[in-house]
Amino acid sequence: MLNPIYSISKVAEILNADAKLFDTKAVIQYLVIDSRSVLIPEHSLFFALLSHRDGHEFIKDAYSKEIRNFVVSDRSYIEQYPDCNFLRVDNVLHALQKLAITHRNQFHFNTIGITGSNGKTIVKEWLYQLLAADYNIVRSPKSYNSQIGVPLSIWQIDAQNDLGIFEAGISAVNEMEALARIIQPQIGILTNIGEAHAEGFSSKREKLTEKLKLFIDTDLLIYSPEYVTDINIKDLPGKNHFTWSSNQAADLRIIAVEPIEGNCYLRAIYKDQEIECMLPFKDKASIENGLICWATLLALGYSAEQADQRLEKLSHVSMRLELKNGINQCSIIDDSYSADISSLAIALDFLNQQNQHPKKTVILSELFETGQDDLNLYTEIADLLTQKKVNRLVGIGTHISKYAHLFKIEAQFFDDTNSFIEAFPGLQFNHETILVKGARRFEFGRISKLLTQKIHDTILEIDLNAMVGNLQFYRSKIKPGVKIMAMVKAFSYGSGSFEIANLLQFHKVDYLAVAYADEGIALRKAGITLPIMVMSPEESAFEAIITYHLEPEIYSIEILTSFLNALSDYHFDYPIHLKIDSGMHRLGFDSLDIETLSSFLKDSQRLYVKSIFTHLVASGETEHDSFTQQQIKKFKAITDELITTLQYKPILHIVNTSGITRWPDAQLDMVRLGIGLYGFDAALINNRGLNTTMKLKTTVTQVKMLLAGETVGYSRRGIMPNGGKIATVKIGYADGYNRAFGNGVGKMLINGSLVPTIGSICMDMTMLDVTGMDVKPGDEAIVFNEEHTIMKLAAEINTIPYEILTNISQRVKRVYFYE
Repeated sequence: MLNPIYSISKVAEILNADAKLFDTKAVIQYLVIDSRSVLIPEHSLFFALLSHRDGHEFIKDAYSKEIRNFVVSDRSYIEQYPDCNFLRVDNVLHALQKLAITHRNQFHFNTIGITGSNGKTIVKEWLYQLLAADYNIVRSPKSYNSQIGVPLSIWQIDAQNDLGIFEAGISAVNEMEALARIIQPQIGILTNIGEAHAEGFSSKREKLTEKLKLFIDTDLLIYSPEYVTDINIKDLPGKNHFTWSSNQAADLRIIAVEPIEGNCYLRAIYKDQEIECMLPFKDKASIENGLICWATLLALGYSAEQADQRLEKLSHVSMRLELKNGINQCSIIDDSYSADISSLAIALDFLNQQNQHPKKTVILSELFETGQDDLNLYTEIADLLTQKKVNRLVGIGTHISKYAHLFKIEAQFFDDTNSFIEAFPGLQFNHETILVKGARRFEFGRISKLLTQKIHDTILEIDLNAMVGNLQFYRSKIKPGVKIMAMVKAFSYGSGSFEIANLLQFHKVDYLAVAYADEGIALRKAGITLPIMVMSPEESAFEAIITYHLEPEIYSIEILTSFLNALSDYHFDYPIHLKIDSGMHRLGFDSLDIETLSSFLKDSQRLYVKSIFTHLVASGETEHDSFTQQQIKKFKAITDELITTLQYKPILHIVNTSGITRWPDAQLDMVRLGIGLYGFDAALINNRGLNTTMKLKTTVTQVKMLLAGETVGYSRRGIMPNGGKIATVKIGYADGYNRAFGNGVGKMLINGSLVPTIGSICMDMTMLDVTGMDVKPGDEAIVFNEEHTIMKLAAEINTIPYEILTNISQRVKRVYFYE
């Protein structure tokens, strides 16, 4: 892929911008929307987008990264940077889209546009695999399908491409027309229409109608009639249609779906002939996406035989980076299934989010089908690694090895993966964050296994993208200027410590809060520099709190006196946070304490009150709204008195997750975001608008057939009067699976079906009743996910999601995914 080249003057002309140019010879190749993701700054154009955060606020950061070209809507920033090129426009997003449209209009080739609720990215990646032998394809990186992602995807097009495959996603009405103008698809593919992103639409019909706008000018629309039941077929866009279905007449009529040893054998009627194909997958979602690809190949004119041959060779698409614990105190970022410049840049950005180790290492294969000659390609990669401050490179492949001289960092090279594995015992990897990034043919999964700690088969998967989505959801609900304190106490509600804190720091929350000093110290040692409030400071930890620049919550005269005594005579204005008891009656100063507290604060120059806060008892419960109003009123009265004493105004905060949406007038200066980050909010019906962030899964160890009357587990509590089949899975109460889930109270998902527990929950194992099911050792058992939710588990044993999450033990390995 060759990056587009436009002069800054040409860009100004395209955008009809009010231009203030310092360097008229500047050449633009890269479009930047995030000041943390810069490749080649001298050829980059930064767009100050107005989104959840005002992009103008990050011009300073972009400038520090040596970017000198900006598109802005606020002219007040122009005079602050006299050595820069500024293009002022009325709407920065529209300018980005207009530039993409102009670039798209330079090229005349077929483009496939894909939209739907589920499967867009997988279908796009599989079509790339299926068609790459015949076309030079440009496609959306990962899932770049938004109002911002689509223009960035289109910017990749160059003269060597002869087919484009782009996905388009929307979350509200009146969004798709803009994406249609940018992509300009000749061929349209509609994937499954589900509940994802439904909150922006009044109905499923409205969402479908909006999505179909992508295909208004297409020559060919490929879809299943089951996806468009809410629309009259005559109203569907597209000059020609190609349909597929398992339930009704269609161009491709599926008549058999038969699982065969991990594969799926499909038969269908096409042009009055029976045809067949084999998919190397057996799960429901993959079969559905595979059917879409089968229909697409046939609609594009491929023969049934050609389609069968290609579909059988489809390979797994890893859509996410995985962050795991590695050998010798290393952290491993596994992206061992794909390798191109775009995804490498994304992976390096994620590498740079990690602060837990001082050294950053990349194990990289040579890249293929990039459209560049090797010299230009590896020069660009070498510059990229330098730009991203990578300390060490391990290059694998003869092509990258040939250009070893381009890499001015610690580097080693191997001709192939086997050579690296043979040398591995003599290589040193210690206290490093290691990105494993390789083209599929290099089988870097073998390298990842060498570097990754052997792990318990019970795993908690944490979706970091979903967590960022939840953060942005709450950002959209708070008023301008209101800060966010993210709660990362209790091992971030069981999800991890530095992994979550790194993410939050990268996405610029304002504060972190932990329960105890040792949690804050661990974050400091992992490179977290955000201010951290310690909510339950102990006198024995005061010295460490001061050493690691943590900020204690002060909740009583006694703890205040002790902390003052811990400060040396050289400490001045040490930041503290005052906790007011407005009704929780747990910790905090009451009204009767304020006079004494005021006298302490008035006389001490060694303390600086960074914030004053209280805790709402029932912000998400309507029956207690009058009490919440009393708390807010009491807090205001106390803070008014303290501010008079201090003669300055600290940050004031009162609302927690549920209060953010239910009590917007109480957002004050900062909000505390806790369980909402992880996808739960008592104020939102069914957590509407939030993403599921975690999945707990384990595996089947053994399957047994029992006779009528036999019993299961300790004390013979599980009884099978008619006999049946049980499966033992690798999770027990030592992993955090509560004993209350025993004997049918709890359920797990195996092969898409809910199955009950039987017998008592053991320390390390649980037995499930799988009578009548095809279950074998090694099958996955899902304890909770987006379908079988934590909310359901909590209801089963009469508890709350917090308890389910925080009880998951440390021996359950956390694996972090980032798309």
